[in-house]
Amino acid sequence: MYVCLCHGISDKKIRKLAVEQGITDIKGIKRCTALGSQCGKCIKPTKEILAETSYLQLKQAS
Repeated sequence: MYVCLCHGISDKKIRKLAVEQGITDIKGIKRCTALGSQCGKCIKPTKEILAETSYLQLKQAS
């Protein structure tokens, strides 16, 4: 699903960046994409996706 409609950034892209590059916060995602640079409605769902991804990674590691 698209999280950032302004720039066409999907949840898959955010998860991929989180897993492959170890990004855990909005600042990291913003460094790699244009997320949040227009209307900003994508910030909250992105934080939730990053938290969920981090949780799943920790769960798999244990």
